[in-house]
Formats: sequence, C-alpha cells, structure tokens
Amino acid sequence: MLNPRSLEALRAFVEGGSVSEAAARLGRTQPQVGRLLAALEAELGFPLFDRRNRRLALTAEGARFYAQVERILAGHAGLERLAGDIRAGRQDSHLRVLVAPQSIGALLGDPLARMVAEMPGFTATIETRVRLDIESWLGQEAFDLGLTVLPLAHPAVEVEEFCRAEAVVVMRQGHPLSRRASLSLADLAGQDLVMTHPRSLIRQQVDQLFRDAGMTPRVRLETGSGAVACQLAAMGLGLAVADPFVALSSGAAGLAMRRFRPSIALPYGLLFPVWQPRSRTVAAFAALVASSGRRQVAALSRRLGRVRSG
Repeated sequence: MLNPRSLEALRAFVEGGSVSEAAARLGRTQPQVGRLLAALEAELGFPLFDRRNRRLALTAEGARFYAQVERILAGHAGLERLAGDIRAGRQDSHLRVLVAPQSIGALLGDPLARMVAEMPGFTATIETRVRLDIESWLGQEAFDLGLTVLPLAHPAVEVEEFCRAEAVVVMRQGHPLSRRASLSLADLAGQDLVMTHPRSLIRQQVDQLFRDAGMTPRVRLETGSGAVACQLAAMGLGLAVADPFVALSSGAAGLAMRRFRPSIALPYGLLFPVWQPRSRTVAAFAALVASSGRRQVAALSRRLGRVRSG
C-alpha cells in the first residue's frame, strides 16, 4: 500500500510548485519531503519528476498519476468531515457533486443558490469530469450525486432521467441562417462547421445523419469542448450543433440558437451511487436540479418557438 504521507507530499508539491513550499505546507523539512517523494517514485517504478537545473517538474506519467491521487485525497477529506459531523451529531449537509464542466452554469447555478439560501449549514464540493471518461471514473469516485447526458448503464450507479433537451444549431448573431426558425441537415451542408470530438454523443449522431444522407460535413474547426465550439461559433467561425445547456453555460456573447431538424434528443440524468443511501440533502438538491432542468427546457422551447423565419 502506498504511504499516505508520500501522497500528501506529492499534493503539497504540486499545489506549492516546489519542494520548499511543500515542506512549509506540511511543517516538514525539505530533506524530509524530498525523501517522501523519492520513496514514492521508487515504489511506483516509473518517473514522477523531470529533474532539470535542480528543479522538479511532473512528468506526463506523474501528472496522470497525480490526477487520481487528488481524487483519493479529496475522498479522504470528505470521510474525515463526515466523521466529524457524525461525532458532533450534525446532519449531513455536505454534497460531493460530479458534473461535466460545460454545463455547470445552466444546471447547477440556481439549485446551489437555493440550497445556500435555505440551508445555513450547506456546503458542496463540485468536481468536473469529462463525459468521454465517464466509464472510468464512475467506479472510482467518492460522490453523492452526478449529472450527465444519457444513455448510461453502469452497475455502480442508479440513473434517473430528469429532463430531455434537444440539440440546437448555434452561430453568431446576424449570420444569414439566423433568420430561419429552424435549420436542417441540408442547411448545414456546405457551411463551415465547428465540431466536437468524434467520440462525443452529439458528434456521433450528426456524423451518422450526414452519412445516412450521403453528404460529407465541411468540418472547419474541431475541439474537445462543447463550450469552446459555441464560443468559436459566436465569433463567426462556423456553425455548431450543440447541447443547449452547454450553449447557455458557455458565456459566449453574440450567440444565436436555432432549432435543428431532425431532432437530436439529449436526455439528462441524475446519478446516485448504489453503495450509499441518499441523505435528505442529496434528495433535496436532486429535486431542485430536476425542477430547474425541466423549467429551462420549457423556457428554451418557448424562446426558440418565438423565432420567426425572415
């Protein structure tokens, strides 16, 4: 088993940026921290650090390893906080939430504000995870509630769909196609497109629609982030087919959204770990998220319905 003190030393080094800063954070001497890091590296059997000009920097392997270390240590901190609450007889009012970074603003903003206002002791840790990596982190993470686009089937979680959005076409305001109330696949053909990663759910469905129609999309720009795709589209660099929650959370100024036909359904689900009961805090927050998501889908439908073809 890896030495917890070595893992703490690694985190302190990464957060502080140097062995001296790590030593100050941990209340140890620099040689002590150096020995802990060297022992960890020897135990792992691969280099954690590049050593150049007497300075240490994480290798690519070290950065990959540390990403999991940070999650484990965060889980330990959560366990310590929970134990303290139980000893003090306090209600469990802390939440650990996992969500895709692109949809935080649209899905979590209002529910978090309500919880803070209505539950004085409420605290939360918001962790972001990329949807493409969901299968790898679900069985390893310590969390109370997750949010993601479905479909998803995993033995570690119970899944409850709470709303169903539809993909939209986004572009800069004033784009000639923004005069239309909805856009078809034929409208996108021949246009510069900003597309997400080929493994993303929307990209896979859009690619399939083009294949079925015997057409080839003109992909001008490609990005791993739906939010970045929306931002690039708002700059006038192309059209993007996007999740409306991602578009709303992207912060892109001057962004126009229009319906896309044929419809691409985007069901959203709440994820609950099967190994732990749902606390009252989890149930209350989940209900707020579900209600907020449904309201936003209805509001977006009304907003898009008011657009008239020019």
